[in-house]
This record gives sequence, C-alpha cells and structure tokens, in this order.
Amino acid sequence: MRWLETRIPPPLVVLVSGALGWGLMALTPGLSMGFPGQAAFGLLVAALGVAIAAAGILAFQKARTTVSPIDPRAASTLVVTGIYNYTRNPMYLGMAAMLLGWTIILGHPGGLVGIAFFVAYINHFQIRPEERALQALFGDGFTAYCARVRRWI
Repeated sequence: MRWLETRIPPPLVVLVSGALGWGLMALTPGLSMGFPGQAAFGLLVAALGVAIAAAGILAFQKARTTVSPIDPRAASTLVVTGIYNYTRNPMYLGMAAMLLGWTIILGHPGGLVGIAFFVAYINHFQIRPEERALQALFGDGFTAYCARVRRWI
C-alpha cells in the first residue's frame, strides 16, 4: 500500500474522517449525547485546531519552504522554531483538533472513530514518508530535532 503514501491531501483525509463520524452518528443516533454549551465548546476546540494548523503554515511560509504535503522532498528548510518547538506536526495536530471539535458538536462517540482513522492514516501514509524524506534531506539535524520534539504532542 506504499502507493498511497503522500497521495491523498490531508485536508481530504479530514473530510473523510469527519464524514465517517457523521455517518456513524446517523446509523446509531441512540448513542448521541449532549450538554449545555456543547456547540460553543466544539467550535472553540475546532478554532484552536485552526490556530495550531495556521501557526504551522505561517512558520513554513516564513522559512520560505513548501507547505504542500504531496512531495516532502521539495522541502528547502528544516523548520524547528515557533510551534515546531512543541510538535513536529502542528498542521496535522490542528486537523485532529478540528475533528475533535466536530466530534463534540456531533455529540456522538462515532466521531472518535473518525479521529482514530485520521491519526492512523496520517501517521502511516503521510508522516512516516515525510520523515524519511526529511531524514534524507537534513540528516543529523533532523535526527536531533526528532530526539528533542515529539511527533504529535
């Protein structure tokens, strides 16, 4: 299944994952639950996810390196500052937080299945290939960075 590596844009994986959560909710509405302020809290979590992802994008733009996840070999700079001091993958972390916000809004545990799918897919088909490419490009600098900063949080 190596042919899937870096082929599907991560935002599309987010949409599929969110649709999976929504579909599970539609199939099992009896599992839905709610609480006061649920939608507002979900929107707040999703907005935090947008902010985390945006911080990653802005750091890449500031370093003048590619933001595109389709060809990680096109990276011109190893970005290790700003939000990259805390997570090696803020864009994917932000997307996962957006899915968590969606799950809270849905009020259904099926959304957790969507998040799990997203994390598993992104780890296997996106992050690992990116890490191989960055290791080849930046060698010991990337190794040291990985030893210092966790993949997610």
